[in-house]
Order: sequence, then structure tokens, then C-alpha cells
Amino acid sequence: MGWIILIVVIAILAIWYVSSYNGLVKTRTYVQESWSQIDVQLKRRNDLIPNLVSTTKGYANYEQGTLKKVVELRNQLTAVPADDHQKTMEVSNELSTTLRSLFALSENYPDLKANTQFTNLMEELTNTENKIAYSRQLYNSSVASMTVKIQSFPSNIVAKIHNFQGSEYLQVPEEEKTTPKVNFDDFK
Repeated sequence: MGWIILIVVIAILAIWYVSSYNGLVKTRTYVQESWSQIDVQLKRRNDLIPNLVSTTKGYANYEQGTLKKVVELRNQLTAVPADDHQKTMEVSNELSTTLRSLFALSENYPDLKANTQFTNLMEELTNTENKIAYSRQLYNSSVASMTVKIQSFPSNIVAKIHNFQGSEYLQVPEEEKTTPKVNFDDFK
């Protein structure tokens, strides 16, 4: 009778161990997949930028500095190593900011604003920026799930044995956290 109890306990522990390990592998895969979604959207944006720049060049001759900055940041982003997520997001955030200033240029150039190709590219880039934001949220949610599994008992035992590591959350840049100052005197 004692052997049967011992075999049942060992079987239960083995099932628990395999289940915990598989759960950790599953959440790690979700983290990797969610980063892949960010990567796909960044690639999509990088593919759209040359078209936007070439469309804008003809209209905004005086804004070459902004166009040059967009191209430089795009090139920087494509040169970042694939496993350096933090650097990728830093350059990506800077590129997003510069793209917003490029979009603002259209207000100064009515012909550019009326250009269908520019409008379509702006819309595509805006949609892509929204997808990047959503993908970042998904990534951070996946990282949170992984962190919970790695730190929670008893799966933390399996995580330690198999050296499962957590991932860093993607952070919002400090300058984007500050509240914009609005001065209504400017509208008088």
C-alpha cells in the first residue's frame, strides 16, 4: 500500500513539474511573439518612410533638416541589433516624435496637405503608429504574465531550475510623461 501512495505522489509531482515547465515555456513564447509583432510594425513603418520623405521633399524644400532626421533615425533603427529591445524602442520613440513634426509640416504647405499620396502615407503611418502602441501594450502584458509565473510559488522553483529569465518592460520616455503646458493667451 505504501508503494502505491509513493507512486501516486511521484506521479502528481511529475505532472505538476511538467505542467509548470510547459506554462513557463508558453509565456516565454508569448513574450517573444509579442516582441515580434512590434518588430513587424517597425519594419512596416520603416518601409513607408522613404515614400513619405520623397513625397514631402518636393513640397517642403525649406524643411530638409526634418526630412534628414527622419531618414537618419530610420537608418539607426534598422542598424540596432535584433535582441536590443530597449535601444530599438528608444530610437523608435525618437522617430515617432520626428514623424509627428513631419506631419505638422503639412499645415504649412497646403499643396502638400492636399496631395493624395501624402495623405494616404500619413494615414498609413498613423495606423502603423497605433499598431505599434497596441503591440507595446501586448508585449508589456506578456512580460507581466511571464514575471508572475517566474516569481510565483511553486512555478518559481521550476523557473529557477531551468534558468527562466524575465524581460524588461517597455517604458514611456520621460519627456512624454510631462503634462503639456497650455497657454490660452496664445489664442487671443
